[in-house]
Amino acid sequence: MARIFAIILLMMTLLPTVTAAEDFKASFIRDRNVWLYVNDKEIQITDSGKVFGVPKWSHDGKWVLYQQQAPAQDPGMPEQSEIWAYELETGETKKIFYDGHSPKWAPNKNVIAYQDSGILDISDFNRFYNIATGVNSYTWFPDGKGFLLSTSGVLKPDGWSSAILYTKKVNNNYEDIVLFGGVDELFTLPKEVGKEGKSVIAIYTSDFAFSPSNDWISFIVSPTASWSMDSNMLCVISRDGKKFEVLDEIIFGVGAPKWAPSRDTIAYIAGGGRIVFGFKNKDLKVREMPVSNSYTPVNYMELDFDWITDNEIVTSRAEAREWSNDFNKHPLPALYLIEVESNIQEQITQPPKGFGDYAPQYVESINKLVWQRGTSIIDQNRTLWIADTDGSNAKEWLQNVDNIEFYSKN
Repeated sequence: MARIFAIILLMMTLLPTVTAAEDFKASFIRDRNVWLYVNDKEIQITDSGKVFGVPKWSHDGKWVLYQQQAPAQDPGMPEQSEIWAYELETGETKKIFYDGHSPKWAPNKNVIAYQDSGILDISDFNRFYNIATGVNSYTWFPDGKGFLLSTSGVLKPDGWSSAILYTKKVNNNYEDIVLFGGVDELFTLPKEVGKEGKSVIAIYTSDFAFSPSNDWISFIVSPTASWSMDSNMLCVISRDGKKFEVLDEIIFGVGAPKWAPSRDTIAYIAGGGRIVFGFKNKDLKVREMPVSNSYTPVNYMELDFDWITDNEIVTSRAEAREWSNDFNKHPLPALYLIEVESNIQEQITQPPKGFGDYAPQYVESINKLVWQRGTSIIDQNRTLWIADTDGSNAKEWLQNVDNIEFYSKN
């Protein structure tokens, strides 16, 4: 009996159970289908094999939003992008719109905004409402009572015009919203924006994110689609539009800029040039308005990162190296923990030979660090690992995981 009891204790120690938090759950992509991890169980939601992007949780954790490709209703188009929502309690799936993109939950209610051919729409699950036109990108206000909108620049005889930022307030009576007008201009970008001798024409904006105080908004300014693969500019603007600043050059192929959990401090991976031009010139920087610091050692580069606390960042770091079409020659990253104020840095994972550690995420609800372990930067069959925030007690958790999002009440 004592031996059996000891074996049970050993199994409990080895299994990566994560049910300590009542609201802990995750949505992820596996083989281009949506899966959930709820109550220590994996649940497959779709079987189309056509899902893309990252499944998104509603503010109350009762719905998951996702997109999937489907045959186009328009004969002139090969495919369309359907927007769906799945309800956990009933198992119901509901098509929100037959062909839209950039869907986003409202931050405080189960309402979905999305774009359709330059028009911003809202769906309350019963019907959709036209909100604004001429929209290239957008984000909800933190209180859910309106939007920050952006139009793109257009090509004119004298060259490209620049993107313009607007705000538009909405109330709960969506039928009263006028499609044309009802907006306030926040800021017109200069025709070119740049930093330290590098610049791009300001045609598009994207990736809007409010700082913890909501006083600042970060966003990315991009030129034409092909040029944006190599060079974009990370910018910040005050919520009243009176202060605008270009922070640095960045690309889309590495981790997106992120604000600290509770302080107006933004971290980002600086450096232009797509990865296929070399694993180099990708430095982790932290900007606490208005002071900036760099944290990447010489001869290294960063692929992705996440904040743990206002003073701790975990980053996926690899040796700098030229690009090679032989993926066996690519550098394989490990995770490093950085104390921002002291700049004390420590390697916290030791991936085995032939593997690297990618896409670190801090999961606040269980106070754990998770990341993907794979054989290369393009590996589509990675394993999800989980550990304490200092890398200790690391355990293999979920197999074959692509994009994953953890539910957070915040």
